[in-house]
Amino acid sequence: MEGPPGDPVLATPVVLVALALQLRHSLAASRGARPAGWPWTLTALILLANVPLWWLGSQWEAVAVFSLASIVMLLRGPVRTVAACAQILHVPVMEVTKVWHAHTIPQALLSGVYPLLGLMVFGGALVAGARLVLLLDELEATRAELAAAAVGEERIRVSRDLHDLLGQSLSAISLKGDLALRLLARDAGAARAEIESLTGVARDALRDVRAITRDELAVSLRTEIDGAAALLGAAGVDTRLDVAALPSLSGPAHDALAWAIREGATNLLRHSEARTCAITVARDRGTVRLEIVNDGVRGVAGPGTGLAGVAERARAASGSSAAAVHDGRFRLSVEVPEEGT
Repeated sequence: MEGPPGDPVLATPVVLVALALQLRHSLAASRGARPAGWPWTLTALILLANVPLWWLGSQWEAVAVFSLASIVMLLRGPVRTVAACAQILHVPVMEVTKVWHAHTIPQALLSGVYPLLGLMVFGGALVAGARLVLLLDELEATRAELAAAAVGEERIRVSRDLHDLLGQSLSAISLKGDLALRLLARDAGAARAEIESLTGVARDALRDVRAITRDELAVSLRTEIDGAAALLGAAGVDTRLDVAALPSLSGPAHDALAWAIREGATNLLRHSEARTCAITVARDRGTVRLEIVNDGVRGVAGPGTGLAGVAERARAASGSSAAAVHDGRFRLSVEVPEEGT
């Protein structure tokens, strides 16, 4: 049974005010916040939704949906639970009270079920809508953070690879250039050979730089060992290799050792006056260990970008690295799990 119809001239502005208050609450909830002065606007909305119910009846039940949604959005803890339950039960209790004497008990109870379901469904829809907007905003923010993190990681990768690549290439170019100048006066043929070798190193470096920018640079452990031995030999360093039985590695483990060889040779040329160097690769209980040991240390320096890159690649391969100076010798060691053997 419906109550006497209300005056639409008076009801319409009240409905619009209630709608405006609910919209304000929903917009704030969609940002994960509560609007300024929300206790007062929530109180006003609850009064607008519930006081007219007793003479407008079911014609005013839709406004109670605004009140329920705002209660769920703005209140917290037990207070929200109590207020929401009170709002949910208010409408059906009012309906049952009005028809209690005119209908049977089942009919009276049934008259309260429909407004109860409608209130919960439409109120839940308003809350879910605000929550969905908030989740979409959070998802967009997360995607932006992930994109920024990916860009940062790519910059670090390019910087690290360029440092490790150009460090050895530029050292080789400088070494060969100096050697060519020394040979020019007494052995033009040998000087010419060094210059040709120098231009070859420069072309290889240019090709590798282009490959790094496309993340297509492939390194070979065997090639890096041979290249390091040749470079150190040209610099007058007596190099001993103990890598006769290179393990068959794949993926990050292989790359970690290959880049460590390159960085170790570069580090030796730039930061020491080495006369001897030993490069060892050996298996040891499921791991592969690389050691580069040289003399001629010019002092103890802090860890640089190159050694940090070696450590980072070792960790990516579930391994570890260490660098230390002892008795005038620098030791770089890298251990990675043995794979693909």
